[in-house]
Amino acid sequence: MTTLIACSHGTDSPVGRSTVAEIVDLVRARLPETRVVEAFVDVQEPTVHDVVERERHDDEVVVVPLLLSAGFHTAVDITDAVSPHANVRQTEPLGTHPLIADLLLSRLLEVVDGGWQEGDHVVLAAAGSRNPASAVDVARTAEALARLIPVPLTVGYASAIDPRISAAVADARRSGARRVIAASHVLAPGFFAGLVERAGADLTSAPLGADARVADVIVDRFRGSA
Repeated sequence: MTTLIACSHGTDSPVGRSTVAEIVDLVRARLPETRVVEAFVDVQEPTVHDVVERERHDDEVVVVPLLLSAGFHTAVDITDAVSPHANVRQTEPLGTHPLIADLLLSRLLEVVDGGWQEGDHVVLAAAGSRNPASAVDVARTAEALARLIPVPLTVGYASAIDPRISAAVADARRSGARRVIAASHVLAPGFFAGLVERAGADLTSAPLGADARVADVIVDRFRGSA
């Protein structure tokens, strides 16, 4: 039997915590024969290192990062926990899966009152990381989302690298946008979702949340690791 460790960032937000727990419950419902346990890379416990150490003695273990792009946490925290053990492996993060772009579109359609308008511009608002692989993943997501919407799309980041979300919003307005919509490229309410909300867009979509498609992506990553 293989254990799935669902490893998220961790948050102080009670709503964010409950959202991630709901996502993990959706995964458990899809994998009734699989042991699914939670772990975290920051803020919350148990840490991914501790959970890997506990689980690796009994089973094969697959760590699925409940993160939307590669970055420090995937390359350092998770890799450091996984790499010493032959029976433990990690998957890609979630963000480049086609279902994530589909879900981002759904969240956008929830906030564009009356549908798309002439002069609309979408800013894909990601958390950001100094790891160059993160920007590559976000660019892939942006390309996928751009194919699904009839308006221009650019990218902004909440931290670490430029352009910041507020700068991307301002650039869109200088380029003639009449309405700027921030597509919140975060998993759950919390610190980064708050930064997206305060970045100055006219409209901001909700985080991806406890959606069936997120659970399907996690299951797909897990099964693809075999």
